[in-house]
Amino acid sequence: MTNQNPYRTALPFRLSPIAASLAAIVAGAALLASAPLHAAEPTVTQPSVAELQAEIARLKQIIATQNPSAAQGAPAAAAATTPVAAAEPAPAADESQTLGEVTVRSRNRLERLQDVPLSVSVVTGKELDRLQATDIKSLTQRAANVSWNQGNQRTASLAIRGVGKQGQTEAQDPSVGLIVDGVNYAYNALSSSFDFTDVDAVEVTRGPQGTLLGKNTSVGVVNVTTRRPSFTPDASWSLTIGQQDTVQGRFAAGGPIVDGLLAYRANLSVSKGEGDIKNAYNKDITYTNKDRVSGRLQFLLTPDSSFSARVALDAQPRAGETYNGRTINTPTPNIYSNGDKNTLATDPAVRLARRWFTQQTGYTYQDNFLNEKTFVVNNDNQRPLVTGSNGAAAELNWYLDKFNITSITAYKDYHFNATNDEGTPFDVHRNSGGFWNDYRQATQELRLSSQPGGFVDYQAGIFLMKVDNQADYRREWGNDAGAWYATAPQYGRLDADAAGRYLLQNSLDRLQMSFNSPAGTQDIRNKSAAVFAQANWHLSDPLTLTTGLRFTREDRRNKGSTLVNNYGNAPELNPVAVNGVAFGGFDSSANGTLTANNSAAQIALANTLAAKYFGAASYAALTAAQRQQVADAKAIRVSQIGVVFAPTEAEPFKDTLPAFVLSPSYKFNKDLTAYASWQYGEKAGISQLTNGVSNLVRKEKTNALETGIKSALLDRKLLINANLFLMNIKDYQQAVRVLDVYTTNLAKQNNDPQLYYTTATGNAPKVQARGLEFDGAYSGITNTTLRFSGAYTDARYKDFKLSAQPVENGYPGAAPYRDVTGQALPGASKFTFNVGADYQKPVLTDKAFHASFNTAYNSRYNADNTLSSYGWVGGSAITDLAVGLGTRSGSFDVSVIVKNAFQNDAPLTKTWNTYTPAVPRWIGLVVSGKL
Repeated sequence: MTNQNPYRTALPFRLSPIAASLAAIVAGAALLASAPLHAAEPTVTQPSVAELQAEIARLKQIIATQNPSAAQGAPAAAAATTPVAAAEPAPAADESQTLGEVTVRSRNRLERLQDVPLSVSVVTGKELDRLQATDIKSLTQRAANVSWNQGNQRTASLAIRGVGKQGQTEAQDPSVGLIVDGVNYAYNALSSSFDFTDVDAVEVTRGPQGTLLGKNTSVGVVNVTTRRPSFTPDASWSLTIGQQDTVQGRFAAGGPIVDGLLAYRANLSVSKGEGDIKNAYNKDITYTNKDRVSGRLQFLLTPDSSFSARVALDAQPRAGETYNGRTINTPTPNIYSNGDKNTLATDPAVRLARRWFTQQTGYTYQDNFLNEKTFVVNNDNQRPLVTGSNGAAAELNWYLDKFNITSITAYKDYHFNATNDEGTPFDVHRNSGGFWNDYRQATQELRLSSQPGGFVDYQAGIFLMKVDNQADYRREWGNDAGAWYATAPQYGRLDADAAGRYLLQNSLDRLQMSFNSPAGTQDIRNKSAAVFAQANWHLSDPLTLTTGLRFTREDRRNKGSTLVNNYGNAPELNPVAVNGVAFGGFDSSANGTLTANNSAAQIALANTLAAKYFGAASYAALTAAQRQQVADAKAIRVSQIGVVFAPTEAEPFKDTLPAFVLSPSYKFNKDLTAYASWQYGEKAGISQLTNGVSNLVRKEKTNALETGIKSALLDRKLLINANLFLMNIKDYQQAVRVLDVYTTNLAKQNNDPQLYYTTATGNAPKVQARGLEFDGAYSGITNTTLRFSGAYTDARYKDFKLSAQPVENGYPGAAPYRDVTGQALPGASKFTFNVGADYQKPVLTDKAFHASFNTAYNSRYNADNTLSSYGWVGGSAITDLAVGLGTRSGSFDVSVIVKNAFQNDAPLTKTWNTYTPAVPRWIGLVVSGKL
């Protein structure tokens, strides 16, 4: 095997002209700067008058703390030493003044960002505070090549390099991991329901992870670190009042309880506010409102220099936010993609034209259901999504001579409850389908870390996780549901007289189910156990080789069922049985005639029905038209009950998943490092049921190659980190089209040889993402720091022949699936960038004027998982602004903040007859300070 230069990694693709130009510029700047930076000698500068004044002020504070009486004469001494009017006080030190010294924790220890041979973006807590960026979406808008897939609190997800924007299932690991204060959140919903406040830093690490961080992930990790307890007292607060009745309160405080032994930090956050879209049926429900209260309490114990313990408790009481239903309806196209006519047989335009619904003259399809002009929804049974969470963690650290030992024991739970509506003011659904979830996880990590220095430094450990997720997908029908779901012939026969209308109303009224999506109930039990190790081999002063290895044993189980919980007002309309599950009805033919299979009890039930609806002495006394009405009502009920199956254990997923990293890095000088890496990781398969039949999903395997540079130029005023990457993913987990074994088997029993298909989570054989990423900052402009990042990403299917058909291909006779090989992944923008600036100017002796902005841009992407031609969302940019005035010590500040300042109106999602509108501009006033 021949030796090869690891930095000349051949990437098997050609960059676009823009990407190639960026790569050339970055590489050229680094090479030009390397020689002078390497040769430069340290320089000695005399302190300025402003610096002397700042030092005098610091000494005064020390004197006042240690000896208050001595401080009485300090001002006179200072005045005698330095002329008062010589200069304004120096601005407070900020992270922008030491760009090359930004530290990260991505490898479980504090390191300079420029020394870490990984693609990492860092956003500091100060940057987030300036623009009130507290939710996960705002956090990700400030890092390169990471995006947020808008859904509700349960379905939203993170994506890195265009990968991971597919909706997640309850039993599926997220593609992008989230770690908060060393605790891994292994469920997507845990990232979207919280305000992240009192944050110290957010780090985004791209590529497969696992040889260091807690839970293995396939495409990257978002690592959030909050401010920790310390023995330096501090307290800060902020109050925001803004549009849409918004009130946000933040308070954080910390300091010693017993000096040198026990410290604390407490944080409280309250967010209340209306959404931008109102519900006409109940105007107190708005979309998307904020109703969040959360608190965090931490204690730090340091009995001596060899041990520390941090205990953290957090709680977010249950509260409701209305995410689902923020939908604008547009007319459904009446032509399919092949030119065939779409009859719109089940479209609201046809259903709402029925006499049953036109009796309510104040609501029409044209004027109310199509709400693109009014931006008002009308949902009678919509309820806010209720979420809540609690957590506890204990982090123990032993600091020994040659290594440190860390133990992190943690618990986290999460509750979710959704009650949805079909989108009209009619009583079609009391709940059109909504998950009820109780999620619990317990984790234990034990890690051994050597002291840095010497030929090798290393970390090794074990990670254990247990997950229990109880899910129930509930649906309940109302007394208008029969008229809504009846076919045209069924509706015509039943709406013809009073008895038929009574049957139509009772056909579904109050029927309640744990409904099949993908199962009514799921009992998900996951166990994960891993050993991992990583070592940095310092082969010479400039050359380091990083190696890492992980083995994770996964045991994943899922027990599911779909069943009826309440038969509603008409159990007499039940079928005899569905898929072997008894329903207790009587047996009749398609025209309502009783069959010979009925027992005496079933015939008695049929006679009761005849008396209830028709006043007849027996079922045999019914006319043929009346028996047909009964058959129609029973058929409506069966069509909505759909798939039913008894409790069934899915095939478990059990396997050992490897992960590794191999990454050489070469430090040309303190300000220029080049690196290459090969990362490999696997994501666990999924134990699941598809329509009651076990459908095991294969594990996902990611190979990632990366080469990049980290540089500080122009006397360290310009920092640029850039990399080229290539990720090949095998068996990518996402929605696919599969054979519906349940329906096909039922059809065979009725002599129907047709094969039926359904959409379920499965595997796309091959996916690839490749491109260029860069992060940078510039502090060469007086009083100003600029930050910028961006990416060119080409993420597409390399082999995927079983994609579900988009809705426009739903014409009769269409193939059940289509080949989308070569097409871009849903949610993947080719170009993304972020630019922000902070300006601070001393004014009025002890005050500071400050202004900030952040602009996040993404090029167009397809928001539909089936890559519908109607799902394209155009490129857009969102800009947040802040301007304010405060004391330079931070004791008081007042700011005006504008979110989406230029009213970007690009929709968040699109389908062929709906879209989710952009969140409009919001303006608020923020008053904050330190105590």
